[in-house]
Amino acid sequence: MRMVQRPRGNRRRLTDQLLHMLPIAVDAMGGDNAPSAILAGALEAAALGIPLLLVGPEGLEGIGDLPLLVASEVIEMDDDPAQSVRRKRDSTLVRAAEAVRDGKASAMISAGNTGATMASALLRMGRISGVARPAIATPVPVPGGHPTVLLDAGANAEVQPEWLVQFALMGSVYSERRFGVENPRVGLLSIGEEPGKGDTLRKETYELLKVAPGINFIGNVEGRDLMTGVVDVVVTDGFTGNVVLKTLEGSLRTVVKALFTAFGQPEYADAANTLMPALLPLYETLDPDTYGGAILLGVDGVCIISHGSSSARAMVNGIKCAQEMVETGMVEAIRVAISSTLAE
Repeated sequence: MRMVQRPRGNRRRLTDQLLHMLPIAVDAMGGDNAPSAILAGALEAAALGIPLLLVGPEGLEGIGDLPLLVASEVIEMDDDPAQSVRRKRDSTLVRAAEAVRDGKASAMISAGNTGATMASALLRMGRISGVARPAIATPVPVPGGHPTVLLDAGANAEVQPEWLVQFALMGSVYSERRFGVENPRVGLLSIGEEPGKGDTLRKETYELLKVAPGINFIGNVEGRDLMTGVVDVVVTDGFTGNVVLKTLEGSLRTVVKALFTAFGQPEYADAANTLMPALLPLYETLDPDTYGGAILLGVDGVCIISHGSSSARAMVNGIKCAQEMVETGMVEAIRVAISSTLAE
């Protein structure tokens, strides 16, 4: 596998791109740490030259010189996603999605209610023509390599084989556009590597992926393969994907906590001083804040879904991801890929 080196323009070209790019709509009230962490991340991203549009209540303090799109309502973390989007039409989430739809913003990002973020994007932006269902794509860290893209990570608890094929195609485009992976290797998450392993859904999907155009299908993969670098894109249903993701997050958090607890003991001080320089880059790789959030693929716009407990650093990285996906034309690339498969 070869990593594609993206062409890099000079500083003036990058500045020109940012000046002509529509702002990224930031849900200032989404997440457990809103609005303080969200605003801190937004201000830091703006200092880098990324154009932003905050979406929040009138009189929101601490926004500096950033423009504010006023929204009088907030969808809470425990609100019903579909009902709240329809009922709270002047919510920050809905207004952020409408800003993208109406050409006032190039992308949206929120650390708020995941279901409501997805519903807002879907109902206001709409789906890309030909996409059966949008899917949440989440980067899974791989020490020493680029992340594995896992989808669906929670948008669709129940799926059909044809949807998983589309997930594979959209995930491949995302892996290429964000991480520079040429011809990404796609695996189907199952309980064994052999073609006959898995339930009816997995078996039927396997047969479709074998002959699907535009997809570099390498066969079944297991949960243990996600962080090894043997596969670039892993597809599954949203129920399984979300369980896998939360299990990985919990396991990594437990391991990191145990290491830091051990290093805090006086008898291990020398070992800690020796190992810390080598372990800190690994910690950076495994930290979810490094990637800034997941992306909702299949909607007609860029929508970044950040973790509910996102820090200012996570917001900065999520905003950077949104900017990159706009600049690399990811939505249009997915549109072309879907259209090409439908034409065959």
